[in-house]
Amino acid sequence: MVVVSGRINHRSTQRLVDIKIKKQEERWWDRLTLQEKRPVFLAPDFDRWLDESDAEMELQAKEEEKINKISVESRVRKDPYLGLKRGYLFMYNLVQFLGFSWIFVSMTVRLFILGQDSFYDTFHNMADMMYFCQMMAALEVINPLLGLVKSAFLPAMIQVAGRNVILFVVFGALEEMQNKPVVFFVFYLWSTIEIFRYPFYMLGCIGTDWKLLTWLRYSLWIPLYPLGVLAEAVAVIQSLPVFDETRLFSVSLPAVLGGSLSFSYTLQLYLVFMFLGLFINFRHLYKQRRRRYRSRKRKLHEARVSSSAPVTHSWRDGAVPRGHRRKLPAVRDETHSVQVCVSPLGQPPPLASRVHRGTSAMHLT
Repeated sequence: MVVVSGRINHRSTQRLVDIKIKKQEERWWDRLTLQEKRPVFLAPDFDRWLDESDAEMELQAKEEEKINKISVESRVRKDPYLGLKRGYLFMYNLVQFLGFSWIFVSMTVRLFILGQDSFYDTFHNMADMMYFCQMMAALEVINPLLGLVKSAFLPAMIQVAGRNVILFVVFGALEEMQNKPVVFFVFYLWSTIEIFRYPFYMLGCIGTDWKLLTWLRYSLWIPLYPLGVLAEAVAVIQSLPVFDETRLFSVSLPAVLGGSLSFSYTLQLYLVFMFLGLFINFRHLYKQRRRRYRSRKRKLHEARVSSSAPVTHSWRDGAVPRGHRRKLPAVRDETHSVQVCVSPLGQPPPLASRVHRGTSAMHLT
């Protein structure tokens, strides 16, 4: 008599061989083997024994759990504007991604065609688009205040304010700085970081996670962010004698105090805060990266644990010495199947057969 179907699944590990055989019919078995006499290498696993009443209770418990979950979800207040918020954030990140992508691609093409000559006219070719993107970036400071995103306010404020000082004050206000090669390196590093950051947030708005993009988002900033701050510092240092010479943005003082205070002193103080902001943002980004990958590892671990049920080893005579109790993973198969686990030679055989309508387990030494 054929009691199992032809579909057999097996899984081999260092500790056991797990074989699952699907039952041909959905019914309760009186025993696991055809012969009435139980083999010496089999023993009942009473911790996993399931009869008809237990099966009904288990199904009832699952139904109650589903009902409780639905009731909890129904009590959670849904945001009626959630779709509108996600649409706004998606469009914002899309526009920023397209803007910085245009800058990155244009600068890369010009670099291959013109070589080092492209360093000296970067500002005149890319300034308009960079102005637009950096003015749009001011929304990244407003969004946390409005509760649209969970990002921290201070790191966003430091980054946006720092970049705008470099773009509008150092580069935009001084024509002498617009032809310097440092402009190329500042713009190129900014755009390289953003062409991976904005699409990551954009896909997050629609619940999509691309592993490669996630890794680039949380790893590429490690070398690029300090290099970007270093390039900004070089630009500030190069602008100091220009501000001293042109007296631009100087503050008038009484003749007794010297007549005027050069804006270069403000920039020198800004350099100190720039590296302080580097430390704050670097620490913030590092925490984000660690939290991201720690949560993913925790989810993978919980998924593995939830998909396995513990099975306890047993000696042949049924006695289980306390010092020899161990746990083995055994998948609970809710389809109607027989599960066979083969233990390695030399190991104490685990507790064995579980006979019920749904699944059965047998361990062979």
